[in-house]
Amino acid sequence: MINKPAGRTATAAPCRVTVCRGCCCGDAAKIPGVDHAGQIRRLRATLPGVAVRASECLDVCDQANVVVVQPSAAGRAAGGRPVWLGLVNDDEALADIAAWIRAGGPGLAEPPGVLDLYAIKVSRRVREGLEG
Repeated sequence: MINKPAGRTATAAPCRVTVCRGCCCGDAAKIPGVDHAGQIRRLRATLPGVAVRASECLDVCDQANVVVVQPSAAGRAAGGRPVWLGLVNDDEALADIAAWIRAGGPGLAEPPGVLDLYAIKVSRRVREGLEG
């Protein structure tokens, strides 16, 4: 049996959020009418203490805008894995993602049912590029 060091808990590391802002995601010419920079600002504002980062192209351009939610340490220990969400182009989707993360995120909380519509599958090569 592996013991955790004293003073450290699995909840110490919160979820992490990666927002693609590569060649297509975040491009007003490809996806007009979306405040692309505002998406990141809103996520950061509604998720204090959660790392929200912009990434170069995540190589799933046909699903722009892409958001990846990586589980917290506790979520990963409970079996949670990164969840890739595509076509995240409206404020309601961002609000649902933020609410899910505040509830615990992957492995700890069930996502709102509507997020099933945004879930995408990506190749192992693409997944490992972000996780590695």
